[in-house]
Amino acid sequence: MKSLRTVIRGLSVQLVVSHEMSLSVSMRLQYESTDPHVVRAAFDVVGGDETVEWIIGRDLLADGLEGPAGEGDIRVWPVDEGRDGSDLYILLNPPDGTALLKAPAREIKEFLQETEAVVPKGAESGNIDLDALLAHLIAEG
Repeated sequence: MKSLRTVIRGLSVQLVVSHEMSLSVSMRLQYESTDPHVVRAAFDVVGGDETVEWIIGRDLLADGLEGPAGEGDIRVWPVDEGRDGSDLYILLNPPDGTALLKAPAREIKEFLQETEAVVPKGAESGNIDLDALLAHLIAEG
């Protein structure tokens, strides 16, 4: 039986500009049981009016809590590797620049635990709606 549940969590993260300066950014994590491998992360700069959305692998976030994870456009690692780190770095590296975010590891971990209550790790393939995916691919041409 497929669960049609969504997990959403908003949290405040820091956009690291330099060692001395960072900006507060609102991050909304969203997990859909119908797309069980990914987490959608939407970022709003406090006081700004633009939202940027990234799609991050759920496993990538989980692996990044334990140690360096990812290659290419998205990399994740704990601030204090080897300790029960209080923060998590998320590096977004699009073609036109980079953004280094510092997020509270505890809140990321709690969010991931909520997603695993919806779709347990290893059971993702049972939650993919293949009919909807095929219809989408056909419509795209």
